[in-house]
Parts: sequence; structure tokens; C-alpha cells
Amino acid sequence: MPTPDAASSAPHSPPPARPAGYAVVGLGQLTLEEILPAFALCTHARPVALVSGDRGKALPVAREHGIDEDHVLDYEHFGDLAGLADVDVVYIVLPNHLHAEYTLKAFQAGKHVLCEKPMAVTAEECQRMMDAARAADRQLMIAYRLHHEPFNQRMAALCQEEALGPVKTIMASNCQVTKAPDIRLQAGKGGGPVSDTGIYCINACRMVTGEEPESVVALAHQPKDNPDFAEVPESVAFLLRYPSGVIAHCETSFGAAESRHLRVHCADGFIDMEAAFSYQGQRLQLRRGSPTSGPASTEELLLKPVNHFAAEMDYFAACALANQPPRTDGEMGLADVRIIDAIEQSLREGGVVRLQA
Repeated sequence: MPTPDAASSAPHSPPPARPAGYAVVGLGQLTLEEILPAFALCTHARPVALVSGDRGKALPVAREHGIDEDHVLDYEHFGDLAGLADVDVVYIVLPNHLHAEYTLKAFQAGKHVLCEKPMAVTAEECQRMMDAARAADRQLMIAYRLHHEPFNQRMAALCQEEALGPVKTIMASNCQVTKAPDIRLQAGKGGGPVSDTGIYCINACRMVTGEEPESVVALAHQPKDNPDFAEVPESVAFLLRYPSGVIAHCETSFGAAESRHLRVHCADGFIDMEAAFSYQGQRLQLRRGSPTSGPASTEELLLKPVNHFAAEMDYFAACALANQPPRTDGEMGLADVRIIDAIEQSLREGGVVRLQA
């Protein structure tokens, strides 16, 4: 039978005295369907500005969310954010290859930045983003929303507590069908399944182990008869080895039916999470023991779900207004980009690639 669990969101900064104003940059599907609607569920964050290349598209969206028309900017006038005193945070929701450019511009405008993942296309861009944050004395957070999601938080805590004994292996799968035209299928713009969906597996393994991998090896399939995958692989599988001895098997695909599953094998059982990387629908189960070694039991933990985006934006609102570093900072974003680089190196060259400590 499912067991209620009292776990709640991880501790946040003290609630701010006022809501933080967000400027959302980019009006793609994620912004329109998830991020902007989530503001209605926020306590400490509110939308006050939009940046879009299509003013005709942006104005009705602004009216729907109570944003003043004079706070709708195009990219040519992005720097005008500096003069909008009610904008505290700039949320970068642009294609991967534009993350660094507009993060730097937001810091030049004196704003804090919440940037979608992956942080950038290269490690060098990540470093420039962090340097710019320090120079501006502003905060940079990477939008790893699952760090604010109770089921993922609880799984990480169970593993750190060794609730079922030490972690031995991890299996993470994040697959979906992606068809052209889609910018995620363009290699030159930071596309591909590893940076888009595989990064969830990479980051989940860090949450579970609390470690950085020491080596990686990867294989990919890029069908030659499907023009959708002329530039990026359809599917990639990769192994990560951690200093403790934990081995993670991860797989991601743009050509497989949706599957977002995380399983952690421990010495005394395993922990399963369905819909682990989805926007909603997470289910968390613990399996203790084994039928071959004695009585086994399965327990489902019932947690109160949250809107991931609202929780994330409320959290960073508190960090920004207090000018305090967030948990999912630029260092975490850089670490994931370095792992993605190592995966791509393994695909190019074959064999195991060691990551620097």
C-alpha cells in the first residue's frame, strides 16, 4: 500500500519582502505552455516583461498575463531592460546556442539571470557567464527544475541516507519522439538528444550520488535513411563511472516512445521513479529485499506534487532579492556541459574518456 511521506521542498532562502519581477526572454512552447502559466501559482515571483522577436505574437501574451505593453521588448532593444526598475530577474528561455549571449547582456543590464539548461554549448561560454555574474554582482541560476520537485528530492535523500544500503548502479532513461522541423535537431545550434533530454539523466545521477563522474563511454545510433537525423544522433547510450564505484547507465533518444524512468539499485533493494523527468505524474516506489533471498516488500511514497516551474521561480526570487547564491548555480551547469563534451568525445573517438577531477 502507498505510504504517505512528509518530505517537503528543500529549504529555501527566507521569503522576500516583495515579489521579484521577471522578464521572460523567448516565447516558445515551454514559455507559453509551462512558464508563464506557472506564475499564477507563484508567491514570490511575477511576470513584468517579455522579450520576443515577434511583437504581434508577444502583445496578446502580455495582455493575458498582465504585462504592460511598454514592457514588451524586441531583441534589438534588449538593453532597455536596464531601465526597467521592476525587472529583477531575466529568465533566458532561448535555443541553447543563444544562452551565453543573452545571459551576458542581462548581466550588463544589471539583472539576475535564470537560464534554461543546458547552461551553454561550450564550457568556455559557461565560464564567461559565471565571470560576468561575478563582475556584475548578480546571481546566476540554471533551471534544473527537478531540484525543486518533491519526488526527485526524496529519491536523492533516500540514496544519500542509504535507506536501502549503498547505491551500486543507476539506470536513467529519457526518451521522446522529436521530428523536423525542430531546432533541437540542428547540431550547430546546440541540438541533439544528449543536451536536450540526456542532461536530465546526467543531473539526476549527480543528485543520487552526490559525486562527479570520473569517466564516461558512449555509443550512438544515427540512421542514415532518416533526414531528421542528418546532423544529430537519434539515440545515445552512455555509462558514467563515479569515484565511489557507482556505475550509471543512461539512455536518451529522439526516436523512441516517451519514457522518463529512473531506477537506483542499492545493496538491499532498489528505488524506482516513473515519470522522473516529466512535468508531472511522478511515482516513487521502494523495493526492499529480493524474492530469491527472502521476503520482499514494495512501498510507494505519496508526496504532495508541486508545479515545478512555480517552485523554481519562487526559489530564485528569494535568492535574487537577497543576492544569495542558488543551489543549481553556474558551477553545476558547467559540470554538466563538461560531461556532455566527454560523451561527444567518446562518440567521436571511441572508448572511455576520463574527466578531470
